Amino acid sequence: MLAEREIESCYLGQFIPLHYHHNMLMDSRRMQGFRAAIEHAVFPGAKVLELGGGTGVLSWFAAARAEKVWCVEFNPDLVNEARRLLSRNREGHKVEVVHADAFDYLPPEPVDVVICEMIHVGMLREKQVEMIESFKHRYHARFGGRLPVFVPEAAILAVQPLGQEYCFEGYHAPIVQFQEPTGIASGSIEFAAPSVYGILDFSQTCDSGIQWQGSFTMEQDGTVNALRFITKNILAVLMAQGTTIDWLNHYMVLPLPAPLQVMAGDTLRVSFQYRAGGSIPSLQNSLDAEVLPRASMSTHADVELMHA
Repeated sequence: MLAEREIESCYLGQFIPLHYHHNMLMDSRRMQGFRAAIEHAVFPGAKVLELGGGTGVLSWFAAARAEKVWCVEFNPDLVNEARRLLSRNREGHKVEVVHADAFDYLPPEPVDVVICEMIHVGMLREKQVEMIESFKHRYHARFGGRLPVFVPEAAILAVQPLGQEYCFEGYHAPIVQFQEPTGIASGSIEFAAPSVYGILDFSQTCDSGIQWQGSFTMEQDGTVNALRFITKNILAVLMAQGTTIDWLNHYMVLPLPAPLQVMAGDTLRVSFQYRAGGSIPSLQNSLDAEVLPRASMSTHADVELMHA
């Protein structure tokens, strides 16, 4: 298992460049959402563990209230960067940056909150699901009792059929695209509302195998040539207010193997499967979509009516 992780780490997000982590510091949506969620979850005197700490900023948010924070990071460049930045910030001394593999590490004592942000769209590439499941088994074996609170608490996965523009200065190139989750995406035509294909509750056992088959009713005529994948991260549940603190990943748009002509009212059936933490091509290779013939749909409906 370790050898497999080491091979995959070259391209599955385990050693993303330092400047990418700096870009995350400049992502105000991400920063504000996590800060609010951590302030909600961490109480005065709490013990906190962060798995995959990066630049240490989420651990620093926790340190404002926590008594002690362990920030675990495997990438030596990020270990040095986190220590450098934390030393320049008030309460940074409460954070112990641990150079270790988060798949193996356990804190020296029980903790109240665990922060883990290894999130890619659809839970692909990075090891969020595998990391948390591995931690829960190790933690329970050593400390028993209740599990800590996780930040994020859950994730909702959805998919949506699109007509996507793939012309780049006259060059036709159906490629993977990432879109800002706010506003209207240029060059995208939505043929139906998103459909939820998975809900991950990190306080419960989460299966890394993800598969789905579902149908959409087309809202207009045109060409469906892509699927948009949406990941809504529930960073914290505010029970008293009856609301949540959320963070949307960038949308990911994957081209279908072949474009499909549709008319309003048509039914588009879509299926796919992949492993959480797996590569984007592993999902792409499993994509299947077809327009169901209207005649067979009518026959099926008549049969159901006869048996009703």
